[in-house]
Amino acid sequence: MAIDPICDMEVDEEEAEYKTEYKGKTYYFCAPGCKAQFEEDPEKYL
Repeated sequence: MAIDPICDMEVDEEEAEYKTEYKGKTYYFCAPGCKAQFEEDPEKYL
């Protein structure tokens, strides 16, 4: 399980609908809003 960097929710990498790559690493999200928020300013959440 991965942890959504925005809301700290557990996300199953196998079934995650929302994911993005940043600096060679894949991040998984529980919802499109969390993904969009991360993509606006990734460094803020890392």
